[in-house]
Amino acid sequence: MTSGDELERSEVEAVLETRRDLGRRYDKELVDGFADRVEAEVARRVGQELDARRRADSAHASAGPRQLALGIVSLVPVGIPVTAINIAAGDSPSIVGLVISWAGIVGVNVAHAWQSRRA
Repeated sequence: MTSGDELERSEVEAVLETRRDLGRRYDKELVDGFADRVEAEVARRVGQELDARRRADSAHASAGPRQLALGIVSLVPVGIPVTAINIAAGDSPSIVGLVISWAGIVGVNVAHAWQSRRA
């Protein structure tokens, strides 16, 4: 049980105790006051949920441009030099080194795309 649940429970108990003390004359006022507090709490929780969804939507919307930028950076300033260094490294280019290098580049791109997808 969260502290919010305990607070609500104590408020219900307080309203019921007040009703016992004051009698039925004040039922409408007690219920209206409690209903206002419940509505305010619901509005607060809905606001929190909407904020969380907006942040998630914003992060998801910016994932496409970030993925494109990562792909370009992976190919141009990383992939081409890695390939050129491997080819220029000797008489016979190391296919294993080339595959490992490109597997790392692909791995980074796949990991970013996987992390950026909507849950």
